[in-house]
Amino acid sequence: MDPVAIDQIRLNLNPTGIAIINAAIGLMMLGVAIELKFDDFKRIAKSPKAPLIGLVAQFLLLPAFTFLLVLIIKPHPSIALGMMLVAACPGGNLSNIMTYLSNGNSALSISMTAVSTVAAIFMTPFNISFWGSMNPETANILKQVSLSPLDVFITVFLILGIPLIVGMSVGHYFPTFAERVKRPFKIFSLIFFIIIICGALAANWQNFLNVIGMIMLAVLIHNALALNIGYWSGKLLKLDEKDCRAVCIEVGIQNSALGLVLVFNFFDGLGGMAILVAWWGIWHIIAGLVTAFFFSRRKLPENGLSKI
Repeated sequence: MDPVAIDQIRLNLNPTGIAIINAAIGLMMLGVAIELKFDDFKRIAKSPKAPLIGLVAQFLLLPAFTFLLVLIIKPHPSIALGMMLVAACPGGNLSNIMTYLSNGNSALSISMTAVSTVAAIFMTPFNISFWGSMNPETANILKQVSLSPLDVFITVFLILGIPLIVGMSVGHYFPTFAERVKRPFKIFSLIFFIIIICGALAANWQNFLNVIGMIMLAVLIHNALALNIGYWSGKLLKLDEKDCRAVCIEVGIQNSALGLVLVFNFFDGLGGMAILVAWWGIWHIIAGLVTAFFFSRRKLPENGLSKI
């Protein structure tokens, strides 16, 4: 399929469908937030090194290296912007589970989820606008849709910020209720996430088949890059092995469901973007489980215990 045809693909989703996705992401974030505690933020204040490394890897290194990767592999414009969009999203809600399966530092993973969600309210709009405008081809798409960082900020705040505040408040003031509902919420989040991603792919399956080769290759390379940025950022700055695993998973498991919301809200379901983001949502589950299996088979060094 030629570049023009790919960039002209639009995945169809009516306003009701978009509203359902927005509500679903908000509920998923609420489920994550119920498990977060104010002590998670206090823990970061007492031992900020690992979370800070994770944030830098998540919101600075990954977008920058994604920009370089796009220049190297030269995907079609909408696919390139989809990669930048994914890199601008915070860690996904599956990262805590994957970190646990990896024998990583679950406390650090939860703390990073909390702080990256707050940071994403500001950093996601900034990274999309900044890195997207740096590439002439993706900049053209941003101009065509007249993307406003403020509008993206408001959307991200509504989807992430408000559920975070409500969820943490419920967990703090109604701990018994929060303890009772957190497991069902986690199961609901996982099932709903899979339904959203599969639904996005099924909405235009033929278009996906037409671009599957370039999409799969781009996502494979991009996700491997994200996992390695996370892990080696920790290694080079001498984090414990369990912390390195947590940072690796947090950076490699992106909130692709949020990415889809942004694609449909601001880019009119632009096919190359939507298909890439949807496939990322499928692939990072596979890659996360493979990474978790790999880590679980490796014995932790004696100094692998976390300090956070």
